[in-house]
Amino acid sequence: MQWIESFCDKFAKYIGVIISFLLILMMINVAFDALNRYIMNSNSVALQEMEWHLFSVIILLGLSYSLNEEGHVRVDILYTGFSEKKKAIVNMTGVILFILPLSLLVAYGSINFVEKSFIFMEQSGDPGGLPYRFIIKGLIPTSFFILIFMSVGYFARNYNLLKRLNSGSKS
Repeated sequence: MQWIESFCDKFAKYIGVIISFLLILMMINVAFDALNRYIMNSNSVALQEMEWHLFSVIILLGLSYSLNEEGHVRVDILYTGFSEKKKAIVNMTGVILFILPLSLLVAYGSINFVEKSFIFMEQSGDPGGLPYRFIIKGLIPTSFFILIFMSVGYFARNYNLLKRLNSGSKS
C-alpha cells in the first residue's frame, strides 16, 4: 500500500502544477477581457466563455488535489480533538461511505451527458462562442475518475498511518 500512496502523492503534485498554470492563464484571460471591455469598448464572448471553461477545469481537477492536500471539508470542530488513530479511521470510512459512492455516481452518470454532447458536436449557443463544448463536459467524468483514483491513494495513506500507529503501540 506504500507504493500506492507514493504514486498518488506524485500524481497530485502534477495536478497541482497543472492547476497553477491554469490559474495564471485564467488571470491573464480575465485581465485581457476586462481591458478589452473597458478600454477598447469591445466584448468577446469567446474570452468570457474561456473564463468559465478554465475555472471549471481548475475546480474539477482541484477536487483531487484538495483531497491529497487535506484541504477538503469535514467537521473540524470534532475532528481536531481526535487521536491520530481515530482520524485515520474517520478518513478511511469517509472514502468508503462518501467519496467513492458519490464519485462513482457522478463519473458514470455523466458519461451519457458527455456522449450526447460529442455526438452532436455541441458548441456554444452564443455567436462568437467557443466550439467543442464536449471537451469541457468530458472533464466531468474524467475528473471524478481521477478523484476515485486519488481517494484510493488517500485511503492507502491513512491505512499505512494506522498500520504504523498500531505497530508502534505493540512495541
